[in-house]
Amino acid sequence: MSTITLEYPPSWLAAMGVDAPRFAADTKIAAAMKLFECHRLSSGQAAQLAELSRVEFLLTCRQWGAASVNWDEDDLAAEFGGTLPVVRS
Repeated sequence: MSTITLEYPPSWLAAMGVDAPRFAADTKIAAAMKLFECHRLSSGQAAQLAELSRVEFLLTCRQWGAASVNWDEDDLAAEFGGTLPVVRS
């Protein structure tokens, strides 16, 4: 495994009301979420980066404002078969 070092001023911890271990965990999750959203990592890889199980990672997506799935109409049609109903508001 490779390591990334992140330098930050101690004042950030006080401003966020967290300790160093919580900040480290949140930073790993934030990086994993962004890389997952940008399709740079799979959900399994992102979960590994975040040090969560894949299920925990996918359930955490909502808390971080990230979609746990990102399917277009073709993906949905392939998954569920046929055409999709038109939803009108």
